[in-house]
Amino acid sequence: MTPTWQVGSLSSSPQLNSMIIRILNSSRRDYRNFMPRLQLELPTIQNWNCHNCSGCCKQHGIFITEEEKERIESQNWAASNEIPDNMETVVTERNLIGKKKYRLAQQEDGSCVFLDEQGLCRIHGKFGEKAKPLACRIYPYAFHPKGNGIAVSLRFSCPSVTQNLGKSITRQNKEVREIAELVVPEGRKQSAAPKLTNKVQLTWEETLDIVNALDESLADEQTPVALKLLRTYFWIDLIQKTNFKNIRGERLRELLNLLTTAAPEEVPTIPEPHPPSKVALMQFRLLAGQYARKDTFASMDTSAGGRMKQLKSATQLSSGTGLLPKLHPDLNEVPFEALEGTFGKLSEESEELFTRYLRVKIQGMHFCGPAYYNINLIDGLHALMLVFPATMWIARWRAVTQARSKIIAEDVREALEIVDHQHGYSPVLGTWGSRKRVTTMVQMGDLQNLIVWYQR
Repeated sequence: MTPTWQVGSLSSSPQLNSMIIRILNSSRRDYRNFMPRLQLELPTIQNWNCHNCSGCCKQHGIFITEEEKERIESQNWAASNEIPDNMETVVTERNLIGKKKYRLAQQEDGSCVFLDEQGLCRIHGKFGEKAKPLACRIYPYAFHPKGNGIAVSLRFSCPSVTQNLGKSITRQNKEVREIAELVVPEGRKQSAAPKLTNKVQLTWEETLDIVNALDESLADEQTPVALKLLRTYFWIDLIQKTNFKNIRGERLRELLNLLTTAAPEEVPTIPEPHPPSKVALMQFRLLAGQYARKDTFASMDTSAGGRMKQLKSATQLSSGTGLLPKLHPDLNEVPFEALEGTFGKLSEESEELFTRYLRVKIQGMHFCGPAYYNINLIDGLHALMLVFPATMWIARWRAVTQARSKIIAEDVREALEIVDHQHGYSPVLGTWGSRKRVTTMVQMGDLQNLIVWYQR
């Protein structure tokens, strides 16, 4: 398995067609493959410092190593009277093959057993930051293979990340490197780049040419994010259809430059919105509903009644009639139809947030390969693009819950935190059924419709 380190015609333009064909008939170039010492690529557009909101301590399951388990148990918390006598500190579970795994116990509200009344970590307070489990020390950072080095990304489930609070990540190289050296295996070997499609494997250099083109396509701060996504979809769809037998290396860079330059002409404006197909809307609601769920180990109900409740929620989401199910404490049971109107133009703050989110995920290779259920780049990008309408759908849900007909920046920010808590981390989203759901929406041509429909 690839290593990962994280707790008709091509175009309406005849001229464009002829230029693409010329590139496709060009020669191939090979690239070297080597692994130098650890190199970190930090996100240049992101700030972050912890602001002790304790949000990460209230919703994440913290899995620990056996060594960390023994260290915590040796700290003798029972004798300190800080943990109730009847509450365990570490939960032992077994996977499908019987192998033990350990996680920190949670209080009734889903908070970590070590979170005190002031929202601070008892382990940190008593033994220092380095005594905490590695999973806690890493968050919200994520480290992924990127060519010869390691790309650093962040999880936007953290409010300080979404709000871009704190010091620039590029000014925290020492601190981030210390964490990376704890996470990245010593003596690691360079892995293959994520596949472009299930059938196409490119070199790392070629893959990063595509990644850089994606980043550049999303960088323009004057263009609405929905339009940037539509333009990106235009050219990445042509890349997906390319025969790579003779288009490698420099020829690929020429093709990328050609397509990204043509995209604004091919997709000059956001088209008039048309309702997505009924099938696509059903698949989309099921996807967005999974994003909206707030499940913790403490609240998880595995009883027959709990499973029936989940089935009922899925049935409601499939039908799209009546009231939305209660999936999140901050989202009320409101009519489905209330989320389908026009909610107003996105604020500049929300446009900036979406742009930063997409670019950090792409720069950090946080959307495909080992960072995203080991799926290929194209499929991972499609799933990342669907984060936009899913977030807008949940933001609408939040606005309606608060009796508003317009979306505000806070709706979008909190909705993105909800979505990114799940994206790439929920086991359900990595299943064949969930991945097929995304593929179906793309194949039906409704990904673009969903972007346009929910940006209104």
